[in-house]
Amino acid sequence: MVVLTTLLVIFLSFFIKIAHDGISCYFLNPRRIKKIMERQGVRGPKPRPLKGNILDMASLVSQTTSQDMKSINHDIVGRLLPHYVAWSKEYGKRFIFWNGVEPRMCLTETELIKDFLSKNSTTSGRSWQQQQGSKHFIGRGLLMANGKDWYHQRHIVAPTFMGDKLKSYAGYMVECTGEVLQSLQNAVESGQTEFEIGEYMTKLTADIISRTEFNTHYDKGKQIFHLLTVLQHLCAQATRKLYLPGSRFFPSKYNREIKSMKMEVERLLMEIIQSRKDCVEIGRSTSYGNDLLGMLLDEMQKKRESGFSLNLQLIMDECKTFFFAGHETTALLLTWAVMLLASNISWQEKVRTEVKQVCNGETPSVDHLSKLSLLNMVINETLRLYPPATVLPRMALEDIKLGDLHIPKGLSIWIPVLAIHHSKELWGEDANEFNPERFASKSFTSGRFIPFAAGPRNCVGQAFAIMEAKIILAMLLSRFSFVISENYRHAPVTVLTIKPKFGVQVCLKPLN
Repeated sequence: MVVLTTLLVIFLSFFIKIAHDGISCYFLNPRRIKKIMERQGVRGPKPRPLKGNILDMASLVSQTTSQDMKSINHDIVGRLLPHYVAWSKEYGKRFIFWNGVEPRMCLTETELIKDFLSKNSTTSGRSWQQQQGSKHFIGRGLLMANGKDWYHQRHIVAPTFMGDKLKSYAGYMVECTGEVLQSLQNAVESGQTEFEIGEYMTKLTADIISRTEFNTHYDKGKQIFHLLTVLQHLCAQATRKLYLPGSRFFPSKYNREIKSMKMEVERLLMEIIQSRKDCVEIGRSTSYGNDLLGMLLDEMQKKRESGFSLNLQLIMDECKTFFFAGHETTALLLTWAVMLLASNISWQEKVRTEVKQVCNGETPSVDHLSKLSLLNMVINETLRLYPPATVLPRMALEDIKLGDLHIPKGLSIWIPVLAIHHSKELWGEDANEFNPERFASKSFTSGRFIPFAAGPRNCVGQAFAIMEAKIILAMLLSRFSFVISENYRHAPVTVLTIKPKFGVQVCLKPLN
């Protein structure tokens, strides 16, 4: 009887908490935020109960992406962000819309964006909805951390992507790229001429991040990568569903599948971690290794005066985070860059000539990279036209003063990166054209070019990604010339990131 009473009390407490959270999350806070923003003249489309404007956005995107683009046309804002185009025309540069019960304010004013990203790294962060959607995928790693947790995690991870440590990864990048280029060479010699380059870039960047993150357990790292890729697609489905308090506890097939996959990923990670710990404990090694995992394990052993300490779960979350962020964004950057160079032969020849002059027939080294200015311009223009993500969301974790606006706690700031990168007002009449020359000058401001965000909370692996892209493209251009295939269908779509729906088919020709 006592046991039953105890269980009943626990159940009722749990139910009351869910009900309280639901009322607050779904009714009180949204209503409060809506009134505050309306008093400041910020309005938007009328939300539906619980669903907000999710169905409106989904319907518009479904219509605009139902067909391929008729030609290789980079005017893709109306295709991927049709709701932004419609609502900005009706409500102006500032408007508020609803992702379920989460209010989001669109912000396109570059000075305010620059101010917001530079001054609010700890007072803004990931929303509760975003954290729940990624819980089983990347957990509470750096990408999803907020406040003091983000600050401490950033300072632990940042040294991995700086200075000599960053330069030490170049050897892995060259080695992995050489292997992929040789496989392409072998395929050409056997008679194949057309290649879906995105598949090769995805495999290549996954190999590189596997070696830099799990150097001594490379094969097991590839296993983890495969499982995380599957898990990513499963978790992406959660962003299209209405999230209800407590729904993650439902014994549905979807929840069971995700949790099973997560457990398998973490089992493999724990095997690697335990192996590293055993080597140190028996005296076979004096450190946990020079890769990212080794640095995190070393940090876990240190006592931090701040009181923040790493645990094994957080280490696994960081590893999963950098597996995802460390391969997909760079793979897409490379895929789109190859598409642009394959359809702009004059620029391909310019960059190839530069690579030959700078590298003088040698394999690209870290010292060469800073001299490849034309290649850097092409990479920047690729990131402008096809940034990894269409939007940059940040939630106000406390009340924020931004220019003439009062941003209440709980309001998400929605920065439409793609629209800003294609704005004719900011970039000129040729904003939708491939023109790397626009980056010949470094006068562009962070508020209008933000592929990796900006300010203290920018992408910690940005320098890693750019170095990787330069090495891979320089080596590819040195070995092959390429043109866009007649079979290529230009159809950018958004699946968390901007991807080519049918891949990018190019025809390769080896250089003598």
